[in-house]
Amino acid sequence: MSPMARQRYPPLPARRRDALRAGDDYGVSDSPDWRTVDWAAHLRTLEILGSPVNYVDIGEQGDSRPIVFVHGLSGQWQNWLENIPRFARDRRVIALDLPGFGRSPMPREPIAIDFFGRVVAELCDRLGLAPAVLVGNSMGGYVAAEVAISSPQAVERLMLVSSAGISQREAPRGRVLRVGRLMTYGTRSSTAQRRALAARPALRHWILSMVIRHPSRLRPDVTLEGLMKGSGKPGFYDALVSCLDYDFLERLPEIGCPTVVLWGRQDAIIPVRDADRFVELVGGSRKVVMEDTGHVAMIERPVTFNDELQRFLDHEIGPGELSSPRHERASGDRVV
Repeated sequence: MSPMARQRYPPLPARRRDALRAGDDYGVSDSPDWRTVDWAAHLRTLEILGSPVNYVDIGEQGDSRPIVFVHGLSGQWQNWLENIPRFARDRRVIALDLPGFGRSPMPREPIAIDFFGRVVAELCDRLGLAPAVLVGNSMGGYVAAEVAISSPQAVERLMLVSSAGISQREAPRGRVLRVGRLMTYGTRSSTAQRRALAARPALRHWILSMVIRHPSRLRPDVTLEGLMKGSGKPGFYDALVSCLDYDFLERLPEIGCPTVVLWGRQDAIIPVRDADRFVELVGGSRKVVMEDTGHVAMIERPVTFNDELQRFLDHEIGPGELSSPRHERASGDRVV
């Protein structure tokens, strides 16, 4: 029996003392450090499908294809703070607040995965990004995959990071929605309260251990800016309902661009077994599993995550490489 098959789901939260064995790359920022960036100088707003969308736009659009980062449920563009600066050194990088999240207000249209997909595709078109590299985490992977299906001209490559879209329909709907309603009220703490929570390792561990494998190893500022500020936004509940309702499994084989499916082995939000299902359905895709890592690998192990994304960007796709649904599948899987 494979290690994947034997793994308990959901995995038990790590103990605080387990963080001592998390590895030298856990919670370590990449270079350039995001704290050195004047982010306000790169913030923009664009009206898309009748509503303003907030996004950060940094780096020069040269010969390298631009990257568009798409956050997950209860997220915002700052989920990618640890990743944007490195890639903005040699290409244009965009990270947006989906409508109803971050600083993007609720849209006129009902929130849905396909609506978010149209927003991202329109953003790529309006900003001259297409075809772009789309990188999406959790619900953001759901959205990015939808773009690759519905607007293939907008996507050159696709990275799905602990992506929703496979097993969420098996979740107990009533319980998930009840928890979702509680979260819409329970996460509306003030910035001062969130800052105080982020500064206390024990409390940080207790609150975030289902999302992050070793919360005490993250610095308070990235916990606050990269994670906690995105909670309590008005689009959360409607987006949660859409994640439960939207089904694109039969359409996943339509994705024709190079695709990497990256997962944290100890993801307690979306099971790592979903990575295999994505690889099965998306022709020519390959899998990367990050050990001792939770749901937000790009924040937990930024350097290792960025190295994997760079490896993907550097990989040249030859003619006909995606013609076979199982092209180099076994040899393409990586564990890091």
